[in-house]
Amino acid sequence: MALEKWNIDTVHSTVGFTVRHLMVSKVHGLFTKWQGTFAFDETNLPASHVEVSIDVASVDTREGQRDGHLRSADFFDAEKFPKITFKSTKVEGAKDEFKVTGDLTLRGVTKPVVLSVEHAGRAVHPQMGERAGFSAHTSISRKDFGLAYNQLLEAGGVAISDKVDIVIEVEATHA
Repeated sequence: MALEKWNIDTVHSTVGFTVRHLMVSKVHGLFTKWQGTFAFDETNLPASHVEVSIDVASVDTREGQRDGHLRSADFFDAEKFPKITFKSTKVEGAKDEFKVTGDLTLRGVTKPVVLSVEHAGRAVHPQMGERAGFSAHTSISRKDFGLAYNQLLEAGGVAISDKVDIVIEVEATHA
């Protein structure tokens, strides 16, 4: 195979996250507005690359007051930093499971992150054409990106964990 260009079908894809809350449960959220493209070569993974842009204001945790707080300067500061971006710098591994290293920019801070990716394969839909699927995950420290807001709990601990798990499900179409 050769390097193939793909568009991410955001209707059939998600960028989600979880963060531990009050040290006992996890809050799940996602971003409803984002876009991305990538090029994928199953036989030459290092030639592959990806770029994604996420609209910070589209954060959705299914609780309006919390979403408003996440958009504020305490967290994402969506007014000052309206986009989260990811641009790959290296792809390595096997065609079905591989690592994508790239620069994640969040709140004006750029840090390298490594995504573990599973290529779920390809399928052809009668009306929508050929599709490719990928699942990816990573964890980041929110403090590394300037998201340091927190509250101390009376019984000890903090309201919000530093670790944020990111899970991405992608269905893509040929560009």
